Amino acid sequence: MKRPSKVAGIGELLWDVLPNGKQLGGAPCNFAFHALQSGFESYVISAIGQDKDGDEIVRVLDTLGLNTSFVQTKPGYQTGTVTVKLDKAGIPNYAINENVAWDYIEQNVKLKAFAEEVDAICFGSLAQRSKVSMVTIWSFLENTRTDCLKVFDINLRQSFYTRETILNSLEFANVLKLNDDELSVLASFIGYEGDEESVIRKLLKEFDLKLIALTKGTKGSILLTYDEISYSEVHKVEVEDTVGAGDSFTAFLMAGILNNLDLKKIHRAATDVASYVCTQPGATPKLPEELIERIKNNI
Repeated sequence: MKRPSKVAGIGELLWDVLPNGKQLGGAPCNFAFHALQSGFESYVISAIGQDKDGDEIVRVLDTLGLNTSFVQTKPGYQTGTVTVKLDKAGIPNYAINENVAWDYIEQNVKLKAFAEEVDAICFGSLAQRSKVSMVTIWSFLENTRTDCLKVFDINLRQSFYTRETILNSLEFANVLKLNDDELSVLASFIGYEGDEESVIRKLLKEFDLKLIALTKGTKGSILLTYDEISYSEVHKVEVEDTVGAGDSFTAFLMAGILNNLDLKKIHRAATDVASYVCTQPGATPKLPEELIERIKNNI
């Protein structure tokens, strides 16, 4: 199978303000960066302010090699920032500023045409807190090809989500990625009962999904399709912080699916990358060449 060439993350783009300084962030941007490291032409679809923080984001994106053709500039709105506090285990807590540039991502002819070109798109719930960005995200998803991989990384943050947003997003998606806390919220929205595995099997069937990825923190992760299930334990590493680890997992999950790889090999690669990201500060560390090569060889 020929490797598809274009993937994108759509949604929030911001600065994570960490105890040791600010780092480029936003789950769609983190996903796009790690998708680039997995070998794809990668794009960020979002918006920044006409300000110093926005200018700096563009410079960093260029340095990372990410395509900024669909990063819109919004005069009158500040570039997004998030204050990140880490607990003793390196687990982040977020304070997310509202009414910022990425709340106003606009649909246009150029973006509509691009939707027909992408082989995979990753989106979440956070950027849908604003009606403007929500409508743009839904429109983009509607205009993708039928064979496009649409990954819904649910990514619940604070109170910035609704039952309607989550259920509508599931209707658009063909892959779902969530953690165990998010699974509990989703199950309550739909009225599912039972253990984790029975709930994700119900989700897979009801929303006609190709795959569900459930991450469980220190308890590892599960990948589930109609035909197969894979379990993976967490690697024991010295954690710097866990910011962006889930996004790197999603990116390498996407890469494996697009390349039609064995589920267990996909799972191993995603777990290896996420474990490494946990050992580094911030969400977008460059992966060592030896890790990339080992993943390729394992695949």
